Amino acid sequence: MPTETPDLRYPVGRFTYSGDDPAKRAGFIDVIAELPEKLRRAVQGMDDAKLDTRYRPGGWTVRQVVHHIPDSHMNSYIRFKLALTEDTPRITAYDEARWAEFPDARGGPLAPSFAILDGLHDRWTKLLRSMTSADFERKLEHPQNGVLTLDRMLALYAWHSRHHVAHITELSRRERW
Repeated sequence: MPTETPDLRYPVGRFTYSGDDPAKRAGFIDVIAELPEKLRRAVQGMDDAKLDTRYRPGGWTVRQVVHHIPDSHMNSYIRFKLALTEDTPRITAYDEARWAEFPDARGGPLAPSFAILDGLHDRWTKLLRSMTSADFERKLEHPQNGVLTLDRMLALYAWHSRHHVAHITELSRRERW
């Protein structure tokens, strides 16, 4: 019987959303709060050769993944603030693949991205924990994904956090690092 090859793009599975669930918010916020430390542990002890290893064929290097996360999460934090201060703002998308090709992402040290993540996630977590149920019902309009609630955005970025840490930890497991 053939064994099924795992999809290395989605080590925690694809993002799914079953609707706004206030009972899950605290857990999603905890995932976001814990991301900087979990990411640090995932790359601990990696030398440049390991950091420059692609987590899958055709994928980003570990270094690019680490630098991508603050890029993405800064955008999300700003989107939360826009949705909390405007009525269904239309946000702009960004080309994350092209951002990952800039020299800072391809070869830069990790320390600046961790500094950004530490401050950003501290502020973002404080914001998220201060939000009311009505705040989580606020919406924004994404050019490709349509109108989204902040509840959905919270679930998405909790998944995003787990997704990218798993890219690194699964690579480490496969390579026996």
